[in-house]
Amino acid sequence: MKFDRSNVLRARSHAVIPGGAHTYAKGDDQYPELAPGFIARGKGCRVWDVDGNEFIEYGSGLRAVTLGHAHPAVFEAARRELERGCNFVRPSPLEMDLAEQVLAVIEGGEMVKFGKHGSDATSAAVKLSRAYTGRDVVAICGDHPFFSVDDWFIGTTPMPGGIPQAVRDLTVKFAYNDLASLEALFAKHPKRIACVILEVEKDVAPAPGFLEGVKALAHRHGAVLVFDEMITGFRWHVGGAQRIYGVKPDLTTLGKGIANAFSVSALVGKREIMKAGGIKDHDGERVFLLSTTHGGETHALAAAIATIDVYRKEDVCGRMHAAGERLRAGVERAARQAGVAEHFTVSGRACNLVYGTKDAEGKPSQWMRALYMQESIKRGVLGPSFVVNYAHADADIDATVERVGEALGVYRKALEEGVEKYLVGGPTKVVFRGRC
Repeated sequence: MKFDRSNVLRARSHAVIPGGAHTYAKGDDQYPELAPGFIARGKGCRVWDVDGNEFIEYGSGLRAVTLGHAHPAVFEAARRELERGCNFVRPSPLEMDLAEQVLAVIEGGEMVKFGKHGSDATSAAVKLSRAYTGRDVVAICGDHPFFSVDDWFIGTTPMPGGIPQAVRDLTVKFAYNDLASLEALFAKHPKRIACVILEVEKDVAPAPGFLEGVKALAHRHGAVLVFDEMITGFRWHVGGAQRIYGVKPDLTTLGKGIANAFSVSALVGKREIMKAGGIKDHDGERVFLLSTTHGGETHALAAAIATIDVYRKEDVCGRMHAAGERLRAGVERAARQAGVAEHFTVSGRACNLVYGTKDAEGKPSQWMRALYMQESIKRGVLGPSFVVNYAHADADIDATVERVGEALGVYRKALEEGVEKYLVGGPTKVVFRGRC
């Protein structure tokens, strides 16, 4: 497998784009040296790079693709709207149509505002919570890796450059499945915490009573509860993971799968809180909530409406869960057969699987991650995770398992003989790090 065209484009991209890509998670440092640098097109669960190499893809556009690349119904809805123009000086009726459809699937939601990406929604939730409560501190779950590109969150990461210390100090962390850690924050910052924000579930399921306890603590102390359902929404369930666990927050943020990778995000919440961003029905101080030039682009809204329609007609989440379970079972079987079950692991909910790589000493290893990715890419499987979409058929899963098994055979040799003997180039790296 050759990457000649990708290698030419890499040099050009790094000359004009900081990091060589507009999304850090897609950067060269996240992949081994022998990897496609640029994707030319995708269909269903497969993609083709600029050199013409074909891959079964996992990760699904950073989890934004739920139905599959270029899904016909979604594509046609967007194409039809583009022929009519996509942005006007007054709102399109599609804004109301999609708002009503989103509120129909998010139980407890009464009003909704649209943005273009996840950070629009989460940062709006934080701003609205601060305005509603008159407080300034934000409590985030420290076990969840990403909430926003904005200062209130990035200031808590190993990459806080450019963010004033005063802003960094306004965000505090608690631990998932640890109510005591959240209660301690309320005790340390009495009557200052505006909101509690967390993902409903990531790799570990909520302990019995945890989500209920978070809600009770937040409300007892006068804070707003925000569920970040960027990943879980339209993947765990069309109505989000909150529907599975039966806990309704005050505000919900959605994105990614809501429009099958078209750029739409949403802040959904109780009218009592959301109305502060409006021009009617309240006499308090107005909040500049969400107002983006491109937030009402008609082709993206049409794509979201078409996506929700597919969910209504077909069991999208059920299929993703079934595909993920088949993949998990197959990969774990392949790891046992290769003798690396303790060193290559699969975890997470079936619709959102991730893999872990460990070295010969049993420690997490970016070197071994790079090797696994190198060897699976060589065999036509491209994925920083095992996140499936609706288009992954059983045949795709079975082909993946066979190829992963071959890659793990090399993985075993590297554990025995040293990874440097088999890996071309250096290790992959984590996004949030203080130095290059």
